[in-house]
Amino acid sequence: MRSKSGLTIVDQAIDMVPEFKNVAIRLEQQVVLRGQSKSTLNNYIRRIALFVIRFEKLPEHVSEDEINEYLVALARAPKAPSRSSFKHMVYGLRYYYRLVGMNKKAIALPSLKRDTKLPIVLNRQELKMLFAAPSLLKHRIVLTLIYSAGLRGQEAINLKISDIDFERMTIHIRQSKYKKDRILLLSPSMAVGLRKYLKAENPHVWLFNGKESDGRYSVRGLSWVMRETLKKTSITKEVNLHSLRHSYATHLLEEGVNIVTLKDLLGHADITTTMIYLHVAQCQHIHPHSPLDTLYGKALQK
Repeated sequence: MRSKSGLTIVDQAIDMVPEFKNVAIRLEQQVVLRGQSKSTLNNYIRRIALFVIRFEKLPEHVSEDEINEYLVALARAPKAPSRSSFKHMVYGLRYYYRLVGMNKKAIALPSLKRDTKLPIVLNRQELKMLFAAPSLLKHRIVLTLIYSAGLRGQEAINLKISDIDFERMTIHIRQSKYKKDRILLLSPSMAVGLRKYLKAENPHVWLFNGKESDGRYSVRGLSWVMRETLKKTSITKEVNLHSLRHSYATHLLEEGVNIVTLKDLLGHADITTTMIYLHVAQCQHIHPHSPLDTLYGKALQK
């Protein structure tokens, strides 16, 4: 984000506190060494830059009382974006203090409870309405593809044309979150749409070309597509681009896919992350019974 002067938040922080330039470089090196994403780096640096601008000095020179007062003000802000700012500021500062060897200061920061809200899921009729709404084929295809394979936004924009294998009916997700590859099934219905899209749009290298410097679409652009498409529907749920992934996971559970398989399909590192969908999915309940009753093909008695 740039100010009226044309300077980014990071540039403003460096201009105010020149020593912050070395901090930004060290942060970038650490994120690369740990294999974290570029978005993680940008978020950490931006949060710390905002902190530096607020106090006009590096975080290690700010007293604990000043830090607490600042964080309390963020936490008390009534609007959701401010609450999010509080959480990300804590994450950024914790990362920074550990980077400079100030573990005590990192530990002294408030602990953050995990968000216990259940994901909001679109039902099947709402999804049909959503996919029919875009006037542009490209927008219709990208939203449908994200749902069809449960993709993260970043995974969708990182797809190259060569990652779609129409013969083997697979989608190759490369070096996604946690730096892992995975192979997903390409839906036959999705394959028809993708062939039509490729013939009509003739994209180059990336499956979805956009205005990024390397020719890719941006996650911000995808989020805009989702917001604008929702305006054309009668959907009133507070959903976003990631809700398509939530819907994919929930619907697969409802259709009988087991939780371990779903974990692998979603690319989760820990199955506890996947288990949240068990609280959302409307799965058919099987009456308690002895396996002996089904061993010889006997019908279950209700």
